[in-house]
Amino acid sequence: MSQKLQQKLAERAAQDRLRTLKTTAGLIDFCSNDYLGLARSEKLRALIHKEEEHYRHLPLGATGSRLLSGNHGLFEELEGMIASYHKGEAALLFNSGYTANVGLLSALPQRGDTVFYDEASHASMKDGLRLSFAKTYAFRHNSVEDLRQKLKHATGQVYVVAESVYSMDGDKAPLKELAQVCSELGAAFIVDEAHAVGLYGEKGEGLTGALGLQEQVFAQVITYGKAMGCHGAAVVGPQVLRDYLINYSRAFIYTTGLPTHALVALKCAYTLLPELSTERERVQQLATRLYQRLNKLSGIRCTPEDSVILSVFPHQSRQLKALAAALQQAGFDVRPVLPPTVPAGTERLRVIVHAYNSEEEIDGLVQAIAKGT
Repeated sequence: MSQKLQQKLAERAAQDRLRTLKTTAGLIDFCSNDYLGLARSEKLRALIHKEEEHYRHLPLGATGSRLLSGNHGLFEELEGMIASYHKGEAALLFNSGYTANVGLLSALPQRGDTVFYDEASHASMKDGLRLSFAKTYAFRHNSVEDLRQKLKHATGQVYVVAESVYSMDGDKAPLKELAQVCSELGAAFIVDEAHAVGLYGEKGEGLTGALGLQEQVFAQVITYGKAMGCHGAAVVGPQVLRDYLINYSRAFIYTTGLPTHALVALKCAYTLLPELSTERERVQQLATRLYQRLNKLSGIRCTPEDSVILSVFPHQSRQLKALAAALQQAGFDVRPVLPPTVPAGTERLRVIVHAYNSEEEIDGLVQAIAKGT
């Protein structure tokens, strides 16, 4: 068996696509999803430490699944806060964004139903759909027209699934247009807000909230490992959806609940989130600065225009790994994104801008990329 595994690894290595774990201490961060800096916030750390004193009566770990010994009042309190913040009837916590998407999409669509999902949807959404018994069809990325063409295959209850901000390309979904299609068809619209929460909306509610579409979106998946600087995720939607997932979502039923520290951290992060309007403005300004300067370089194409997640495409894609290595050598933590994470032919450097980056760091990165190409 080990020989077969080694052969598969050798095949990937021969394609120059072998994944390995790395540490990058001391580099300037243009890689992490800590958009607003909450994961490194001393203010959040102090608030968590103070708030934990109020929950010393709770065990450190949940001690079991929430349907057995793992549920307590802090779960219920936090889920009520989350639902109110995102203007939903109810919320249900999951242990990660991956688990939330798998738990929702494997349980909700039934045999005879049809799900239409954007082809660029996250792997967790596709994995959840594979576990369902519904028919599934991908539509072209952000193409409302292609979705309308695919709808001829619809039977049963229809679902449309999209990310509000796409994790690899950084572009936004046409949420208003997709919501209109769903309204016309009576389809349930499901939106993954993983890379929009914190960055969009008056209080960082996400793109659904920023556009006022909460009533037109059946379920929002709110992920906490990105701009919120914490861990876990929640599905926000009608009370009946929460009740249904408690009864039918295997990813919820058969797992131990989040530890108390994770719940306290989330509560504190939500407390700080409305105060971060300056950080939200700053990160967008820095991203615009980087986008404009990169697109002035010869031999470089950078997209999209209005995002803190930028894809940098050198004219020669085979330069990617060497360019990333040169950037890290120069002190910048930038990583190449290669197949199978992205389709062949769309290899890129994925550059993420943060509120704690400086203009000098932005300009230094541009200079390093120019030198490396």
